Amino acid sequence: MLKATLRSFLAHKGRLMLSALAVVLSVAFVAGSLIFSDTVTRTFDRLFASTAANVTVGPKNDLKSSVPTGAVQTVPAALADRVAKVNGVVATHADVSVQNIVVVDSHNKSVGPTTGAPTIATDWYRTARSPVKLTSGHAPGGPGEALLDADTADKKHVRIGDTLTVQAQPGTFKVRVVGIATFTTTNPGAALVFLDPAVAARELLGSADRATSISVDAAKGVTDEVLKRRVAQAVGSGDYDLKTADEQAKSDAAGLGGFLDVIKYVMLGFAGIAVLVGIFLIVNTFSMLIAQRTRELGLLRALGADRRQVRRSVLTEAVLLGVVGSTLGLAAGIGLAYGLIRLMSAFGMNLKAAEMVIDWPTPVSAYVVGVGVTFVAAYLPARRAATVSPMAALADAEIAGVGKPLRTRAVVGTVVGAAGVAALVGCAVAEKTASAASFLALGVVLTLIATVIAGPLLVRPVIRVLGGAFPALFGSVGRMSQRNALRNPRRTGATAAALMVGLALVGGMSVASASMSKSFDEQIDKTLGADFVVQNSNFQPFTQEVTDKVRGTAGVSLVVRQRFAPVAVRLPDGKRIETTAAGYDLRADDVAHITYTEGNTAAALADGSFAMDAAFAKDHEVRLGSTVPVEFPGGRKADLKVGALTHQAGSGGFGMQGGLFFGIGTVEKYVPGGQDSSLYVNGAAGVSADQLRSRLERTLDSYPQVQVRDQADYKRLVHDQIAVLLYLVYALLGLAIVIAVLGVVNTLALSVVERTREIGLLRAIGLARRQLRRMIRLESVVIAVFGAVLGLALGLVWGVCTQQVLALQGMTALAVPWGTIVAVVIGSALVGIVAALLPALRASRMNVLAAIAHE
Repeated sequence: MLKATLRSFLAHKGRLMLSALAVVLSVAFVAGSLIFSDTVTRTFDRLFASTAANVTVGPKNDLKSSVPTGAVQTVPAALADRVAKVNGVVATHADVSVQNIVVVDSHNKSVGPTTGAPTIATDWYRTARSPVKLTSGHAPGGPGEALLDADTADKKHVRIGDTLTVQAQPGTFKVRVVGIATFTTTNPGAALVFLDPAVAARELLGSADRATSISVDAAKGVTDEVLKRRVAQAVGSGDYDLKTADEQAKSDAAGLGGFLDVIKYVMLGFAGIAVLVGIFLIVNTFSMLIAQRTRELGLLRALGADRRQVRRSVLTEAVLLGVVGSTLGLAAGIGLAYGLIRLMSAFGMNLKAAEMVIDWPTPVSAYVVGVGVTFVAAYLPARRAATVSPMAALADAEIAGVGKPLRTRAVVGTVVGAAGVAALVGCAVAEKTASAASFLALGVVLTLIATVIAGPLLVRPVIRVLGGAFPALFGSVGRMSQRNALRNPRRTGATAAALMVGLALVGGMSVASASMSKSFDEQIDKTLGADFVVQNSNFQPFTQEVTDKVRGTAGVSLVVRQRFAPVAVRLPDGKRIETTAAGYDLRADDVAHITYTEGNTAAALADGSFAMDAAFAKDHEVRLGSTVPVEFPGGRKADLKVGALTHQAGSGGFGMQGGLFFGIGTVEKYVPGGQDSSLYVNGAAGVSADQLRSRLERTLDSYPQVQVRDQADYKRLVHDQIAVLLYLVYALLGLAIVIAVLGVVNTLALSVVERTREIGLLRAIGLARRQLRRMIRLESVVIAVFGAVLGLALGLVWGVCTQQVLALQGMTALAVPWGTIVAVVIGSALVGIVAALLPALRASRMNVLAAIAHE
């Protein structure tokens, strides 16, 4: 049996190749994502471990939020001298490092990265831990001198002697580049500006008496943990945040973890789609191969092979297919990871492909996925092959499901479908977002399973409609193509299911994204009352100089500032919730339309008060007038009164979770040194919008990162952000279509082999080669469109239910992108034509007599 299995596998290797491609794709994405994330993690772990001091003393902060406020938390610089006296300390240094800066060149062009990585200004202090070394010029020796990292200097064409302008929180100042520093470790993609230590604290923090942290070096023989305890005793463990080198490295790596997780999960999403769609392809391939090998299997049974041996033979072929596909997929995954590493280098994160990490979980995962997918997909065809009696096989009875009743599928599909519909109905009527999302996820899974199970039941009624015009348009060729698609509902349903999965996802996400865009448009129209909004392009805060210049622009009658603050609120129900609050000037009503259920803007922005979303307040037993303890960064605390309750859907997104906002004076009091994140600007009477925009843009010409936006700009910004999600979905669709095309090609190719004698007889009685090719193309088109119709119908239902979940978050508009739907259906027909090209060409080239004589 083993020899027969191996010979069978080698004999059908061409037919199995397309199925192997599905395995290769799924394994490649799994392996590539793991290799890439492991490489980046290992690289940055080394970077952080090599640059961290034995102990770092930083400002205390109990809030985990990373919302940009513009404020820099500091410690006294004199703390370094105090720590230096601790037993076991060999050296200390008062560090200065900030990221709330913008650096521009003499042409008012930003010198910072455009990839989202930060621009960091720090003091030049060479130690064995320094990630850079001076490679040209000299170190900064006083005011007006700076070093720039070599990668940034090269990309932005900055040379020694050039003048740069640094926009920092205390004020703007100019520096001359006197040297270039080159990374000795991995460049994380940031732009680095180095200043003289005596100058850095004054220019970047506003005082030479402050530092962002204290680096502590241990004497030989003193462990980091021991030194940390000694320093904590000297400075007070409750006053500062102390970390060992290992803890600091882990903290730094955690900040990078979110970025890595996004890439990893996106790639695993591609792998999941490849696996899901590939299963249909493999099931169909093995089902058809078994049908074609009916006599072969019957002979094996007649010669003494029992059912278990036949089943084991088919599964062994599947495992061999999985091993081959996994091996090729692992190699492709290494190539994919290499490509991602090169791509990151293009974006400024200089990773080294020579240091690619392939840990043992990667090949294990690759083979588990590849072999597991093929084994599971081939199990049902293998069981079906084992149930055929030797006599039935010798009689050449089809075992692929032709003519067999579909009652079991009807019952199971109806039960699962009913459960899925019930879950989607539960999603539509749920009043809590978490419950609605859970019902939606369950409903999506169940309705997808039900559609796959019941798909063959829909083949005959739907394809009769879709191909109903074929006889009139194409005569007998059209009629035969329609009947060929109807001949085996199971096979047609499984082939179409591969395309259905991808199109259902696209249909659902298209409706959801269109509804989100329309909802945001309506909210912007309803809530944004300002003529213009001034913001940084990356939404980071900007310096006070920007606010002052905007206020001084001719034609500006009102400027309302917006600042953000990370906070934690302790609520009456006992919960402590960390969120982000916003602060506004008193005339916020003139630039925004806020819907209140109780109270008003004056009460919300009064000293000692704040506003909260009414639904959030109800959930946590908060009432108008309640006093709520609020924690701010740096350990500052306040008891604030709820002065107003808002309807968050109409608040224009003023707050985040909880919809919290208060007067800007509260932010200035409890988050000192903060910067404005947005300016809402109204023009004076008689000044047109075009005039005001032109004046504002001229005023802000020396601040290239600052943008002037009106309502239309805001809508485009939102649409562009939503489009990123949609492009990802389209990429998933592209992958699904590639595998689905392989499935259609495989099905048609195997079908042509299965119908060799039939094709020969048709040619013998006068069917031309061109007519034969057309017949196969029409069969492919109707199968592809059938999958598109099922997928889009399912996707529309999912999209409408997703919109019901979004409605609980205030996005109440429903929009169906009919243009996209129609384009997808037309595209599916084209996919069918493309998939049929090779099978149709092969069929038309058959020798007529040899085909008629085919067994």
